[in-house]
Amino acid sequence: MNNHLVENPKIIELPKVLDKRGNLSFFENVNQIPFAIKRTYWIYDVPGGESRGGHAYHENEEFIVALSGSFDVILDDGIEKETYSLNRSYYGLYVPQLYWREMNNFSTNSLALIVSNTQFEENDYIRDYEVFLLIKNDK
Repeated sequence: MNNHLVENPKIIELPKVLDKRGNLSFFENVNQIPFAIKRTYWIYDVPGGESRGGHAYHENEEFIVALSGSFDVILDDGIEKETYSLNRSYYGLYVPQLYWREMNNFSTNSLALIVSNTQFEENDYIRDYEVFLLIKNDK
C-alpha cells in the first residue's frame, strides 16, 4: 500500500488561464493531483459502443482527463458504482487503487489522458471481477 493517506475518488478542478487567444489548463505532480506521475498514456479512436478498462489495480492510482470530447468513467468499490461524466479539459477524475474501472460512452474524436503513479506492471492488474471482490472483502 502507498504511504500517503488513501483517498476516495473525486473530481479535481484544474487551474484555468483564460486568454482571448485560447485557454490553458495544467496539472503538476502533487500540486493538483495526490501523487507523483510515473506514467502517462492516452486513449483515442474508440469505436462507437466500445468500452475500455474493465479492471482494477492493486497499487496504481490514476488521474483521468477528457482532453477532447466526452466519456463516462464508472467506478465500483465492490459495494456501490458511481458514474463520472468527463467532458471538460479543466477537470479530471482521481481514481485510487482498488477501484474497478470502466470507461464508456466515448464521443466522436474523444481523447482521454491518463496519468498514474506507477509504471506499467501487468501483475498490478486485477482483471477478474470476482477476484477483485475477494480482495476488497479482505481489506
